[in-house]
Amino acid sequence: MYYFIKNRFFSFVFVLFLVFSFVGDFSSVFSSSNLIIKFSSFIYFLGYLTLIFYTFSKFKRIRLDMVIGLYLLIVISINSYFIYELFSILKLQISDPIEVNLFAAKSVSLIALTFLSFVVYLNSDTKQSIIFLLMALCFVFSDVLHYISNYYIYNWSFVLLDRVLHVVGLFFLFNYIIGENRIRKRQIVEERMSSEPSLTLTRQL
Repeated sequence: MYYFIKNRFFSFVFVLFLVFSFVGDFSSVFSSSNLIIKFSSFIYFLGYLTLIFYTFSKFKRIRLDMVIGLYLLIVISINSYFIYELFSILKLQISDPIEVNLFAAKSVSLIALTFLSFVVYLNSDTKQSIIFLLMALCFVFSDVLHYISNYYIYNWSFVLLDRVLHVVGLFFLFNYIIGENRIRKRQIVEERMSSEPSLTLTRQL
């Protein structure tokens, strides 16, 4: 939050996601209540929705040939099948339908976020798009490991890797925000430099 204020860079989407992420992390770490866990999952889901909304705003004119389109279709199909299999396993392990539905909602939102980030990367092929895609992948694998370690096979290494990936995802997000701020400042400087010659000519006339 201090960074946004210091650099006068207020992105409502990023601020909202960071708030959701903080609330989700805080509630999941300091409480093991079933109700709090559901609340935490719902908050994470809302956070992922904000990132999806932001990704939609980055879409320009998408130009994808048939080969890339087929590749994207294969990737999304494999990911969907994997999530479906994990969902089937969790349905047997979790008796609470609300928790199962929350898992499905989070999984679908993460798949959508990753897919959209990948499309943006293929369309723009910039450092910023790579960072955003890596962030999305970190959140996906972190979420998968969270459910595997909690409902399928508990292993402390899975728990540790889950937390590490989540932190790394936040690290990529902060790097992305910093990069976007630098691009915004560069654009402002370029606009000022381009407007100065016209102002000089106007004064001379």
